[in-house]
Amino acid sequence: MLRKTGMFFTFKAYLLLIMEKTRLLKLLRTVTDKEIREFKKFARSPYFNHKTDLPLFFDYLVPYLKKGKPAPSKQAAFAKLFPTAKYDDHRMRMLISQLFQLLCKYLAVSDFTADGVAEKLRLASIFRRRNLAFHFEQTWGKLTDLHEQQPLRNADFFEKQFRISLEKYRSEYDLKQVDSQHLQALSKQLDMAFLARKLWQACFLLSHQTVSNVSYDFGMLEEALLFAEKKELLEKPAIAVYYYCYRALTQPQELVFFQKFKTLALQNDRLFPAEEMRDLYIQGINFCIRRYNAGNHEYLRDQFDFYKNGLEKNYFQVDGWLSRYTYQNAVTSALVLEELDWAENFIHAYQKQLQAPYRESVFSFNLARLEHQRKDFDKALLLLQKAEYKDLHLHLAAKTLQLKIFYELNEYDLLDAHLQAFKTFLRRKKDLGYHRENYLNTIRFTRKLLDLNPFDKNEKAVLKKEIQAAKGVGEKEWLLEQV
Repeated sequence: MLRKTGMFFTFKAYLLLIMEKTRLLKLLRTVTDKEIREFKKFARSPYFNHKTDLPLFFDYLVPYLKKGKPAPSKQAAFAKLFPTAKYDDHRMRMLISQLFQLLCKYLAVSDFTADGVAEKLRLASIFRRRNLAFHFEQTWGKLTDLHEQQPLRNADFFEKQFRISLEKYRSEYDLKQVDSQHLQALSKQLDMAFLARKLWQACFLLSHQTVSNVSYDFGMLEEALLFAEKKELLEKPAIAVYYYCYRALTQPQELVFFQKFKTLALQNDRLFPAEEMRDLYIQGINFCIRRYNAGNHEYLRDQFDFYKNGLEKNYFQVDGWLSRYTYQNAVTSALVLEELDWAENFIHAYQKQLQAPYRESVFSFNLARLEHQRKDFDKALLLLQKAEYKDLHLHLAAKTLQLKIFYELNEYDLLDAHLQAFKTFLRRKKDLGYHRENYLNTIRFTRKLLDLNPFDKNEKAVLKKEIQAAKGVGEKEWLLEQV
């Protein structure tokens, strides 16, 4: 039981007083300073809100958002807003819900008005439905000019282009003045919009299908692919980049498809929003990883190009943060390609873009990998020891790197103790899936390396064949190198 102001509450009742877990607070934690200023005006507009309590409630919450402090209890908020009233939980919950709904309305209105094309398209439609032909023509002219000035040429652009032309056709139809040229243009724009969106969707359906047990029906995809080829629509990057992406994913043995996809993705970034470019780069990187794992090492340079370009253009950052997995994968591709100076610059330059809980451990571990490649084993071991690993997989990767360093230093007593401790650690971890077997196999083959007679060529050849034939070995290339 919990004591509060001379009363007893059950834990469930106590939770009702906590505001931090509400939808409102979770949404408010995402608003910017500019949005706070604008919402204050929005909430005081009688057109959108006539409840005087809501702006006051928002003003009360703002200091807690800015300073990152825990939200006040519902009781504390109620006492501030209604100092003479007895606490009423139903009234407080209604207030929270109403402020949430008002904030949602502000975000929707703000997002809509920020898109000048969408706003003018809606206005043109209103004028057409009110039979205001002059108003419509004036607005439609401004709308088409504004739309053409947009720098992006992705599927969204062609979908809006079709909707703009559709409004023009409807206006002409209402006036019984349909222009055959406009009708033909409308049909072509619909084809463009459909193909751009259909091929975009096909690539992501296929990517998800390869990593899950789901099987998708791709509908009219084959007809769309053939139509794109026959109508020479592959001159449009919004169609071509996804056409070649899909062809590369389904026919990886045909190098020309991937190379055309890569060229289009790297050269046409100005035509796509950053979020879409990020998706395209990840498609390219994942393709390269699959080909590399299948033994096609020539794709490693392509993978590195995607990482290098994507990082320079901030495509991989989300809310200013870089995923620790992207950070580590970029270092891996650079180390394999012996791009050591680039790796060192990257490790230091992007350290602060890692989220705080993992920053030091990920930074130290990747710097240790670099020093290991440079054969500065003492520095690498020091870096490994100073990091505190909160991520289990990073912890296991660090143990594996220590294993390699001890072997390459000929510190066999240390290696023997490390292998035993590593194996014991893995035996306790039952939830690692296939990773557990990969690490155990690495330990097993390292022990065989220790027992190997370096002067017996036959024995070495047998071990080499055994490693090559084995499946699920995390450090196969390193083990083969040591043999």
